[in-house]
Amino acid sequence: MDRTTFRNRAARVSKRLLLLTAALLTGCGARNHIVVGSKNFTEQLILGEIIAQHIEARTHQPVERKLDLGGTLLAHQALLAKDIDMYPEYTGTAFTNVMKRSGVTDPAVVLEQVRAEYSSGFHLDVLDPLGFDNSFAMTIRGEDARARHLETLSDAAADPTGFTLGAGYEFLTRPDAYGALNRAYSIKWTSAPKSMDLGLLYQALEQKQVSMAAANTTDGLLNKLDVTVLKDDKQVFPPYQACIVVRQESLAAYPNLRAILSELSGKISDTQMRAMNYAVDAQHRPARDVAKDFLQNRDR
Repeated sequence: MDRTTFRNRAARVSKRLLLLTAALLTGCGARNHIVVGSKNFTEQLILGEIIAQHIEARTHQPVERKLDLGGTLLAHQALLAKDIDMYPEYTGTAFTNVMKRSGVTDPAVVLEQVRAEYSSGFHLDVLDPLGFDNSFAMTIRGEDARARHLETLSDAAADPTGFTLGAGYEFLTRPDAYGALNRAYSIKWTSAPKSMDLGLLYQALEQKQVSMAAANTTDGLLNKLDVTVLKDDKQVFPPYQACIVVRQESLAAYPNLRAILSELSGKISDTQMRAMNYAVDAQHRPARDVAKDFLQNRDR
């Protein structure tokens, strides 16, 4: 074997070893970039893009997106499995759906307890809230609210006509949602609830396929349609402050990351979030463009 052939063969062996090493490292969760995740609805996609673009702007490094992961438990498991470094979560969702707690409605107490348990039990940090609260919005048509004199969920419970409910799958299965609603308010349901994609709720309400929709308080269409959100007068639903949840290991690996993410705390109001959701859902703008506009306007 001549020297050239030997060197070429050695180079091929060395390359294969490098590729094998890289594959092994990847399989062990080792990587040298940040991964942002999100759940699978409009607001989460927008928040995921805001977080990712903000990090890119501050670090001048590309951020991998793993958006549209699915529901709460799938996103949470992706975080624990180190598939992602962070994702936006809501305090009430973490409190009831992940920690399996209930009975607390004080926003500060819920945040404190979520932070403590996420840190000790999952090695996750819950950063300061982004600035808005996205609670459940039990929504009916405006014409029904006026004709039947309905303003609160207690009013709805006292109404003999009853309702047909349209809701997303998570609302129907979560203990802080449909179950909590039924425990507190004896609303007459005229049929089994209809599980549907969240993007179809308002259409179903307008077309009278349902008479009540389990929407969200930051939905953009709330300000555009003739609908009424019934007040949760018994305060059944816990607070749902939006926060970024981050792996402590990721914060240690990127020393400036906490400070960068904290720049978003308190910067998104209910009104702004509702407007961004409307831009995507009703005006059909890409979430990445809406997020970019928000960040540019915020920095002016």
